[in-house]
Amino acid sequence: MDQAPAHTSSKLRWPENIIPLFQPPSAPELNPIERLWQLLKKPLKNQLFSSLQALRERIQEIFDQLTFEQVISVSSYNFILEALFYAASY
Repeated sequence: MDQAPAHTSSKLRWPENIIPLFQPPSAPELNPIERLWQLLKKPLKNQLFSSLQALRERIQEIFDQLTFEQVISVSSYNFILEALFYAASY
């Protein structure tokens, strides 16, 4: 979880069975959506779209072409958890 003020407020009460793991500041590589965005950027680079719908359709095409391995690669929480535990130890 990022360290946004809403996530770190002293007013926030975590249930006893939840242990929050905070990302280090400025660590977009630990955010799965940032990793997914990397897969979208290259095929969308330097393209112009006549409408928002055309952009949506192109994004859908890109998603449809992703392999199972690519999806697992960008959504692997083991990598993220390992990175967070490593960062927390410093």
